Amino acid sequence: MKKRVKWSLIAIIGAGLIGWGVYSQMPHPNEELAEADKVMTRQSKKRKALNINAIIVHPRTLTDEVPIIGSLIPDEEVDLSFETSGKIVEINFKEGTTVKKGQLLAKVNDRPLQAQLQRLIAQLKLAEDRVFRQDALLKRDAVSQEAYEQVKTELATLNADIESVEAQIEQTELRAPFDGIIGLRQVSVGSYASPTTVVAKLTKTSPLKVEFSVSERYAATIQKGTNLTFTLEGSLNTYHAQVYARESSIDPNTHTLTIRALYPNETGFIMPGRYVSISLKKQEYENTLAIPSEAIVPEMGKDKVYLYRSGKAEPVEIVAGIRTDALVQVKQGLSAGDTVIVSGTQQLRTGMEVTIDNIISTDHTQSAQ
Repeated sequence: MKKRVKWSLIAIIGAGLIGWGVYSQMPHPNEELAEADKVMTRQSKKRKALNINAIIVHPRTLTDEVPIIGSLIPDEEVDLSFETSGKIVEINFKEGTTVKKGQLLAKVNDRPLQAQLQRLIAQLKLAEDRVFRQDALLKRDAVSQEAYEQVKTELATLNADIESVEAQIEQTELRAPFDGIIGLRQVSVGSYASPTTVVAKLTKTSPLKVEFSVSERYAATIQKGTNLTFTLEGSLNTYHAQVYARESSIDPNTHTLTIRALYPNETGFIMPGRYVSISLKKQEYENTLAIPSEAIVPEMGKDKVYLYRSGKAEPVEIVAGIRTDALVQVKQGLSAGDTVIVSGTQQLRTGMEVTIDNIISTDHTQSAQ
């Protein structure tokens, strides 16, 4: 009897141990994991509405402009040199200063010519007297017509010689051909100059010429009188010029047309030789709609945008026009007052719930590039 009870207790204890072992191996609910699942579920529900930025579309003015790189060249510029050879005896200008047309800038030795001129002038009085006397005698038939013509010829020859020497003396003088700024001199007093010797450079900087080239497709749209604006590197100012001339033909190698415009440069502050960024106005579109380029989603060769309507994103197909640095003209598909989504466009889907974080209005003017 005691053995039976003993084995029964052993069997019960063994079964209990086996049951505990099986229970310990079974999966049990984790309260921490369950709470984390609840938090993620709540956050997932919140993320269903995408946060976006949007704009309200209003009519505006867009200007279709062509961006061009050009250069500033002087109205006039010349390398100054003498017309004759000789030793330089005078330099009458200061480098980098303004000179006037006709101002004497430098001179080479003209003493031999001056002596020759004086000798001819001394002979002039005698030659004139001879003509006077011969004329009086001719009227009394005291001399022949031939004798009278001979002294007249001698006087005319003498006057011609005087003019020739005076012209040679003028060639020894270097004068400014126009108003301008004279540059650095390349010679000194006492040096020998010839017609190939550059004394200095003379530049007329008011007005300045704006030279640039445009593609042949724009050649017909740019005529004399066309207005343009340009900017300089390092300056925030905008300058205005007007086209005054075009090249007579299109360059067959580059297929471009060279054009020049005038900028007054009244203060002379801007120096020639600089590159300029030109904005050439082609056409102006008033009361047109435009949106930021990032709002457009290309799809299958077409353009579409998403509108914000009653808290949801709704796609609309548009027809785009000219483009600026940041904006695109919309010819069809939008109406004034529409709210266009401009951020997160790649994540948007039809009917997706969205929440506006920031909304802006577009009602200023932008130029096309």
